[in-house]
Amino acid sequence: MRPQERTDTPAAEPAVAAAPNGASPHWADIGESTFVFGMRLLMAVHRLLGRVPFLIVLYPVVTYYWLRRGLARRASMDYLQRMQAAHGALGGPPGWRHGLRHFLSFADTLLDKTLAMSGRYRFERLRFEGAEAVLDMIARGQGGVFVTAHMGCLEMCQAAATHTRRLRLNVLVHTAHAEQFNRVLGRLDPAGAVRLIQVTDITPATAVLLGERVAAGEFVAIAGDRVPVGGGRTVTAPFLGQDARWPVGPYVLAALLKCPLYLMACLREGDGHTVRFEPLAEQLALPRKVRDEVLTDCANRYAQRLEAMLAKAPYEWFNFFPFWARP
Repeated sequence: MRPQERTDTPAAEPAVAAAPNGASPHWADIGESTFVFGMRLLMAVHRLLGRVPFLIVLYPVVTYYWLRRGLARRASMDYLQRMQAAHGALGGPPGWRHGLRHFLSFADTLLDKTLAMSGRYRFERLRFEGAEAVLDMIARGQGGVFVTAHMGCLEMCQAAATHTRRLRLNVLVHTAHAEQFNRVLGRLDPAGAVRLIQVTDITPATAVLLGERVAAGEFVAIAGDRVPVGGGRTVTAPFLGQDARWPVGPYVLAALLKCPLYLMACLREGDGHTVRFEPLAEQLALPRKVRDEVLTDCANRYAQRLEAMLAKAPYEWFNFFPFWARP
């Protein structure tokens, strides 16, 4: 059975539900809190009145969410405390103001996501670093794999693909949540050039489909900072001072497709955003005897680069669940 394709966008961040028996929930079991009518109303506020009135309306909603969702609030504080201990990026021990700022940063990014996917973001505010190698690959008809993270506003990369019509991007997303938010963004940009492929695991059918896309000079984007939905394989690598579990899917996929692997990230800087491309492997090989070592090395390099970027933008990591907990 071939994976289902969509032309909308993945969800922002899910709400948090209590886990049975006190266990740490899997991120995919966290319910979606976005409400279709509310999102359409907020976008109407932005369209008619601008960004500041939009945020004035949105911030009380986010503050209410922050007050009501204890698990997400505690997960945020856990992350911020680790960030401060590892890098001193917050200027002092984090308190409730830092936690609320983390949630409000997500609210601000939510608007940027929507503007990017609706084609209303000012493209001149988008800057690129390391894009020359990717552009050269596009010119040669060479595809590849981008490993991303739930950091900043990756929809800017999708907006760039739509704007230039040169970068053909296939984004792998999980199907269990975000349907309401997806439908909103699908209405905002029904002709978007980015293709989303909904999967819960990399099956042979998925691999065949993605292989066809990469062979055609397209790119596949897959998140590397969430444990697989189906309980797939992970490796352990340190992140902010403690070992965490990381999925191996992006690296196995790049090796299977025999294509270059790049880290792709987008963070807010000043009045705009910067999209970064960093090479991780020109062609990844996974010999059976050293497969575990290669996969662990890939996860280590990914985690190190993720940590270095977040140290400069500590409020832009949006994994509001117990990241270091073992389910």
